[in-house]
Amino acid sequence: MIKDVEVKKLKLIPDDRGRLMEILRSDEEMFRKFGQVYMTTAYPGIVKAWHYHKKQDDYFTCISGTMRLALFDAREDSPTYKETNEFIINLDNPTLVKIPKFVYHGFKCVGDNEAMVINIPTLPYSPGEPDEYRLDAFKNDIPYDWKK
Repeated sequence: MIKDVEVKKLKLIPDDRGRLMEILRSDEEMFRKFGQVYMTTAYPGIVKAWHYHKKQDDYFTCISGTMRLALFDAREDSPTYKETNEFIINLDNPTLVKIPKFVYHGFKCVGDNEAMVINIPTLPYSPGEPDEYRLDAFKNDIPYDWKK
């Protein structure tokens, strides 16, 4: 596992009306601070990658469809430098992944339906000074194959 990445198995709680799932609580050890909560989606086969942040951590989960989340540690001082991690996240495998600063990440919708992703970053988005540093999803030095 990439250094500073944290993974939490989530639990769906069903009853006769539907299901409930807690994603992140402020009293959990993995919680750092709250910036905002947003939802993003990807259509089947679509890749949204690669980027990292210098100031914020992200907390990703998928609440509809299936997401393949990939991480790449580009931190030269990290003991897991150049390591990759991959997570398949959906309601059959409900998981929250904390993605630390300076770790490249992206996801692909790998199911037949649109993937709906929730992110809880530790800072709010700043349009004037976005904390996003991007690479092309396919043309880069990251040893990861989105086509698989």
